[in-house]
Amino acid sequence: MDVIKASVRWLLTRLYRVEIKGLEHYQRAGGRVLIVANHTSYLDGVLLYAFLPDKLTFAINTYIAKAWWVRMGLLFVNFLPVDPSNPLSVKGLIRHLRRDNKAIIFPEGRITVTGSLMKVYQGPGLVADRSGAALLPLRIDGAQYTPFSRLRGGERLRWFPQITLTILPPHHFELAEDLKGRARRNAAGQMLADLMTEMMFATSNYRRTVFQSLIDARRSHGGRRVVMEDIERKPLTYSQLITRAFVLGERMARETRRGEYVGILLPTAVSTVVSLMALYAYGRVPTMLNFTAGMRGMHSAITAADIRTVYTSRQFVSAAKMANVIAHLGDRLRIVYLEDVRDAVNWKDKIRGWCAALLAQRSFTRHAGHVQPDEAAVVLFTSGTEGKPKGVVLSHANLLANRAQLATRFAFSTQDVVLNVMPLFHSFGLTAGTLLPLLSGIRSFFYPTPLHYRIIPEIAYDINATIIFGTNTFLAAYARFAHPYDFYSLRYVFAGAEKLQEETRRLWADKFGLRIFEGYGVTETSPVLAANTPMDYRAGSVGRLIPGVEYRLEAVPGVAKGGRLLVRGPNVMLGYLLVDQPGQLVPPAHAYGEGWYDTGDIVDIDSEGYVWILGRAKRFAKLGGEMVSLAAVENLAGRAWPTAAHAALSLPDPQKGEKMILLTEQPDATRQRLLEQAREEGVSEINVPRRIFRVRKLPLLGTGKIDYGAARTLAERLDGGEGAPS
Repeated sequence: MDVIKASVRWLLTRLYRVEIKGLEHYQRAGGRVLIVANHTSYLDGVLLYAFLPDKLTFAINTYIAKAWWVRMGLLFVNFLPVDPSNPLSVKGLIRHLRRDNKAIIFPEGRITVTGSLMKVYQGPGLVADRSGAALLPLRIDGAQYTPFSRLRGGERLRWFPQITLTILPPHHFELAEDLKGRARRNAAGQMLADLMTEMMFATSNYRRTVFQSLIDARRSHGGRRVVMEDIERKPLTYSQLITRAFVLGERMARETRRGEYVGILLPTAVSTVVSLMALYAYGRVPTMLNFTAGMRGMHSAITAADIRTVYTSRQFVSAAKMANVIAHLGDRLRIVYLEDVRDAVNWKDKIRGWCAALLAQRSFTRHAGHVQPDEAAVVLFTSGTEGKPKGVVLSHANLLANRAQLATRFAFSTQDVVLNVMPLFHSFGLTAGTLLPLLSGIRSFFYPTPLHYRIIPEIAYDINATIIFGTNTFLAAYARFAHPYDFYSLRYVFAGAEKLQEETRRLWADKFGLRIFEGYGVTETSPVLAANTPMDYRAGSVGRLIPGVEYRLEAVPGVAKGGRLLVRGPNVMLGYLLVDQPGQLVPPAHAYGEGWYDTGDIVDIDSEGYVWILGRAKRFAKLGGEMVSLAAVENLAGRAWPTAAHAALSLPDPQKGEKMILLTEQPDATRQRLLEQAREEGVSEINVPRRIFRVRKLPLLGTGKIDYGAARTLAERLDGGEGAPS
């Protein structure tokens, strides 16, 4: 038997360059161990048999064990048939482990057909709990790209990809003693599912640079794979993108320095992504300017990042009517138009770029130097509604970690088509809408503005979009104008940046039969922190925290439920760039220690790990000694008038210190109607604003969120007597 095992191991090593990591964890796991592995291909059992020490027992589904080729393999190993529908077979596995044995099981119960984790069954979690066995997570990576997987037609398969087996530290369940029956089974199953997703993230290779990941993506999916397109309808492949990045990057390098913050003032388009990759190829840091922030906001951003050069487009400047803004910016920095760069490129530049793309790894190292994963990758800016905009510096590892965190919770496929209408100066549009599909072999279609409510549903229908990202404001508008069949091909609809209203959720479900997956994050965390998923979903919550994120809730005086959310993880920013300290990185600091970031949000996290947003810490009003959430007031108004937008604000009051004002787009809104809604729901009258002002349109940011800075100015003017309340 040892000779056969050694021979199989030798053959697999030669064919697949198999590498095994973490054997020390196997050795210290003890004698009573349940090894849980993801299931990527028909090779998985052979790989584990050949490369794990000892003669292990495989827990095999009784139906699968009937196949002739499985029966042949079982001649060489110990095995226990497990029937998920038969409690006795599960008890047999428990007894086997209690005798201080080791066993292997695939908790998914089947080979993945998505490339990601499938449903994780509760049974193995219950087995570990009742047997007292240590759980030893093992990640199989690479076998999914062989012809022995079930991804044919989806992934680009090859005969001999490298395969890696990674063993993580052993884990013991610690369930409350009072948990019994179904509740205990559910808890054990959830802990196992979380352990598997944490394993998938911990073993993902996110500690790279963005451009290195682009090169790796071309190697995995093929240089001829089309990965992006925009309204010009000129599809771009991986090889074309990398070639253009080197051509444009060489020109950019003549006018900038390595490591310099370089401004990008461009819409959501292919040319913007090419510009980003060009800067990465030559070691520059793209700094995404928010063209909806106005002159003052852009000046603050340019000062904070000490920007000396901005790349933009004459076509974009003309379409966005920004000629005056550009004229003012031109007085203090260099403005470079991409049209001029394109006209200056000659045939020699193109040949050099083509040659550089052929040897992309060597060219990248030569031009960019040895860029580290923890170096700055991009600068994004906060909205500035609570002061001057701050530059948020995200590293390469931050961006790629967030991409990997999302990939552990969602089954993205190379057959997906992403419609990205979110601006790239917004972290949601950059990380989720652009980098995630680009580096995963998924085709993206870029549309320059999310405000074309009639056109975007038509675009989704035309390109057969399967994934779309948006805010509540945008998704509600698309649903109102779309034909019921426009979104026939969608699999995932993601909502972020603002609270998803119940009316929007219901409209998408009723009209299109689609469930919106609401998530939560902030720019400083690259941005996603939590998300609802097909397997973990609670309407009204923003889902469960993603793998790799630690959290603490800090008590807030006057808030009885929940607390102020602090987080730490690989997706938390490097730091801020501030207007009063131009170009100087200010890392996040907190009394809890290095790496902790205060989100400023008040949240509640329930016993199952679902996050419920209660409001911004700065968006609470103290009325009569009681803390009132302005977000909760807006939700109350949303239930009273579900088709209108609302903004609750706190203004100074000479007698009581603070007072609440509601701005609403509801034309017939009255305080009496809101009082009735509060009484119907049993909500205290203190949550009903003293005054309600009806406005034609609430001010919005470019991302679709309410501009609370402008809304506050409007409320102060109306409350001062220039408008009439309800």
